[in-house]
Parts: sequence; structure tokens; C-alpha cells
Amino acid sequence: MLRLLWEVGKRSFRRATTYRLATLSGAFVNTVFGYIRASVLIYVAARSGGTVRGLTGQDLATFAFMSQGFIAIVGAFRGLDLPKRIQSGDIEVDLYRPADLQLWELANWLGDSTLQVVLRGVPPVVLGALVFDLRWPDPAWHWLVFGVSVMVATMVGFAVRFCSNLLAFWLLDIRGVDQMVTIAITFFAGLILPINLFPPWLESVARALPFASMIQLPVEIFLGRYGGWELVWIVGQQALWAVALLLAGRMILGSATRRLVIQGG
Repeated sequence: MLRLLWEVGKRSFRRATTYRLATLSGAFVNTVFGYIRASVLIYVAARSGGTVRGLTGQDLATFAFMSQGFIAIVGAFRGLDLPKRIQSGDIEVDLYRPADLQLWELANWLGDSTLQVVLRGVPPVVLGALVFDLRWPDPAWHWLVFGVSVMVATMVGFAVRFCSNLLAFWLLDIRGVDQMVTIAITFFAGLILPINLFPPWLESVARALPFASMIQLPVEIFLGRYGGWELVWIVGQQALWAVALLLAGRMILGSATRRLVIQGG
């Protein structure tokens, strides 16, 4: 089973490399928006006396480019192919495969996300560092913790989309649901603004939701805002959300397949 899922992930990675122009275009757009967001946030910090809620202009510039790099990695604007296969009835073939459907989709997701790290995650940060003074993890072992955090964030992103996409078993057309999930991720994950800049009550709400584990928390780890047991708790919080949402997806999938009726037969 593990060998099968490894091969699925590798083929997903290779398939994603065929869309070179789209990937490079996405990296370019992410970088441009990084410049815009960093400039605005630095201005906000300067007008606030140099810091905003404990974040300096350097922190905010780093946050802008790092969060732009996370967009494709965690699937902020992309879902799965599940809804289309459910609508067409091809999901029946998927369920006959000698592999768990959720794990199959997760392997596909991780393969694609690995490529996104290289081609759409790193470039905005590197190009941002050519113009802005960004902050880098210190000490060096924070890079390792950050890498673990990125992996868990990717799994949280998958679990969120998997749960929402499974609603196609009941709704068939889930474009509205997908848009609502995208808006929630954009706002509560820290993609528009760092949630540190929210009013205190709204920040508490945002941190209590799984979306913060997709972008906000990994970037805060990159900025070195946590240490010791607090750092362990933050990564553990991400892992708890990943496990909880994956279990929720498994429960929804089990309920959906028990009532599955293929259109036309």
C-alpha cells in the first residue's frame, strides 16, 4: 500500500510539471502581490511607530512574501477533482481501486504540493528578499521545525478541501461551497492580513479555527515568534487539526458511500 501511494504521489508531481507556464505565471503573480502587500504593511508599521501588535516592518514584509508562497502549497484556491468524478459517476471506479480513496487523494495532493513548494513557494520569498530586508529563522534548527510545520499545513489544507468536496455526494454542484471555503481560508488563514492585526476578539476566533494552521502559524514559526514548549504546542495544534479533519473526512466518506447512487443507474 505504501509503495502504491508513493507511486501515486510521484506521478502527481510529474503531472504537475507539465503545466510549466501556468506554474511560472502563478509564481509571478504571487510575487507581485507580495511586493504590494509588503509595501502596504511596512507603511502601516511606519505610521504606527515602527511596530504593529509586536510586528516590525521587517516581520510584516516577511509575512507578506511567506504567505504568498503558501497559497499553492496549502491549496488556498484549489480543490480536488472529486466533485467532477462524483457528478460523472467515475467515483465508482475510484472506490473499486485497491487503495483507500482518502489516502489516494492525499498522495496526489502531497505530490502536487511538493512541486508547488519548489516552483511557487520559494520564488516569491527569494525575489522578495532582493528588494526587502526579510527575517530568517534563527537558530538554524528552526528551519527543520518550519519544514515539519509546512508539511502539516499542507495536510490541513487537503483535509479541509476533502471534507468540503465530499458534499458533492449530496449537493452535486458545490461551487458555492468551494467559494465559501476559499473566502474563509483567505480571511482566517492570514492571507489578506496577519491575524495579529485583527481586533482581539476576532483574532481569538481566527486562532480557534483550523485555517490559521494553514498559513498564519507556519509563518509565525518562520519568524521565530515561538520557542520551547510553546513551539511544540503550536506544531502540535496543527497536527491535531490535521488528524481531526482527516478523521472527519473519513466519517463523511463512509456516510457518503453508504448512500451512493450513480446517476443513470
